[in-house]
Amino acid sequence: MNSKDLAQYIEATDGIAKPWLLVQLRLRKLQERKATMTPDAYTRELAEIHQDLMNLGEWWHGIEAEVFG
Repeated sequence: MNSKDLAQYIEATDGIAKPWLLVQLRLRKLQERKATMTPDAYTRELAEIHQDLMNLGEWWHGIEAEVFG
């Protein structure tokens, strides 16, 4: 699935409120641009995405069925 397809899926399923899907979209877009980036720029952006994912924490505890169900 390319970034356009993923974005359409996120939009169609009201996934804007699901931060893990937005992280996936950012990763897909980064992968698509990798060939045009320097290794340092790619690594830096990947680290930023990783940090944003880690900052999400475990907000979903106790509402797993609602969020992931």
